[in-house]
Amino acid sequence: MSNEVRSLHVFFIPFLAHGHIIPTIDMAKLFAGKGLKTTIITTPLNVPFISKAIGKAESESNDNNVIHIETIEFPYAEAGLPKGCENTNSITSMHLYPAFFKALGLLQHPFEQLLLQQHPNCVVADVMFPWATNSSAKFGVPSLVYDGTSFFSICANECTRLYEPYKNVSSDSEPFVIPNLPGEITMTRMQVSPHVMSNKESPAVTKLLEEVKESELKSYGMVVNSFYELEKVYADHLRNNLGRKAWHVGPMFLFNRVKEEKAHRGMDASINDEHECLKWLDTKEPNSVVYVCFGTTTKLTDSQLEDIAIGLEASGQQFIWVVRKSEKDGVDQWLPDGFEERIEGKGLIIRGWAPQVLILEHEAIGAFVTHCGWNSILEGVVAGVPMVTWPIAYEQFFNEKLVAEILKIGVPVGAKKWAAGVGDTVKWEAVEKAVKRIMIGEEAEEMRNKAKGFSQLARQSVEEGGSSYSDLDALIAELGSLSYSNE
Repeated sequence: MSNEVRSLHVFFIPFLAHGHIIPTIDMAKLFAGKGLKTTIITTPLNVPFISKAIGKAESESNDNNVIHIETIEFPYAEAGLPKGCENTNSITSMHLYPAFFKALGLLQHPFEQLLLQQHPNCVVADVMFPWATNSSAKFGVPSLVYDGTSFFSICANECTRLYEPYKNVSSDSEPFVIPNLPGEITMTRMQVSPHVMSNKESPAVTKLLEEVKESELKSYGMVVNSFYELEKVYADHLRNNLGRKAWHVGPMFLFNRVKEEKAHRGMDASINDEHECLKWLDTKEPNSVVYVCFGTTTKLTDSQLEDIAIGLEASGQQFIWVVRKSEKDGVDQWLPDGFEERIEGKGLIIRGWAPQVLILEHEAIGAFVTHCGWNSILEGVVAGVPMVTWPIAYEQFFNEKLVAEILKIGVPVGAKKWAAGVGDTVKWEAVEKAVKRIMIGEEAEEMRNKAKGFSQLARQSVEEGGSSYSDLDALIAELGSLSYSNE
């Protein structure tokens, strides 16, 4: 890297949710690893989480590669939030979200003060901070948007928004083809965000999404946590047909090559729990265990959890299942009678958080039941593990199409309805069928082989000369030339 590039300073501003903060830290590590000065902008109560995540990288870096943190006070009182409500994990009720997003909007002025004081050369802002593009432009700073999902999902969402194909069907369950999207992809109204289709559902959310789109179009470009070989058709479509400047720099978490960094991505895993689940996996045959996890924000109903338990047991497959800690005196009311006794040695339930990357990379894991959040899908792809797709909401139904229909490394469980937080109801028979299909027989073996192939391509993409390595270099060089021309 030239001296003019090494002198660049980049601001990163992640949305205040762990699923957004973690990849932003990964991205900051990538830029810092190239010698750039990197600063993460956040609020006080999110600092310990971020500091721990970047601590290992700092201890192994010279001064030039240290990731800095700048804090902005969170205006919880002004927004009408309880004290301490500074990220989505601390939101105890859905009715607090409007106030939370109001607070995020109030961060704009102090952010501009930081821009004025530090004069960074670039701002990389989460898509959920649409005001960051205008703020950056005010100070002559190029801004990049980070969307946190796949090329395919970005393209599918944009084509759905532009052409409104959901208006051409007569019922919520009637399929429609997404226009101007390669692959003849069909969806139903039930699988599309209600905020995209109507502003009656929540005018405030619809307004925010409109601001997000306007911000994205005004920005200098997009940074995508994916790699070209995984979805080249859609990377090209975004750039050439939809007219976006976009760089693929993923899978970004592959920067975390040290075991401790992989283990502590996101939360404090109990050392005992971590040791227990990995030691338990060590006793299992290769490709013999199903890993089940629905991310940090999904709150499945007790009846749905019971159906998952019955389905897993009926499948006859060994499994590790991550569930949220019970909020009712630590007792899991949904557990079928005698379930834990019957699955002893065959199934392991982890309550709380698990070291997902380490689990997925273990040779005993044969499949991954996932909610189709992009971070989880990318971790599954890198591990070379086929997936049972169980989308809940947001862009997850688009991601399911990519995994199951385009890449052909997944089996849909049959979730049909967008339902934020709780998900669609899926019966135990469907769980049993999908798990058996992903684990047993020729089709399962074929999907596993394809998944292993994508894993190899993912790892090659971040090595010197790889597609993501080269695109990151190209992005940094372009930022360097912009900075030089503005001097």
